[in-house]
Amino acid sequence: DYALLGDLQSAALVSTTGSIDWLCLPKFDSPACFAALVDTPDAGHWTIAPAAGGVCTTRRYIEDTLVLETEWRSREGTVRVTVF
Repeated sequence: DYALLGDLQSAALVSTTGSIDWLCLPKFDSPACFAALVDTPDAGHWTIAPAAGGVCTTRRYIEDTLVLETEWRSREGTVRVTVF
């Protein structure tokens, strides 16, 4: 499961684990700087997620935008990350 983040120049694919696994910068046709989607994690990725782990319980785009809100729940509590 991937969500799309973009700015009309480039786009990133973000997994439910909070990992950006595909990103080409500065444009869509640029070489990939993160390519774990098509290779191993060694091909590059960047992750933002709770350090304690947890399960992604909800993920949604905020109304009429490409602003992505992801929520994880664990025994320690709930973490919500908003990215755009």
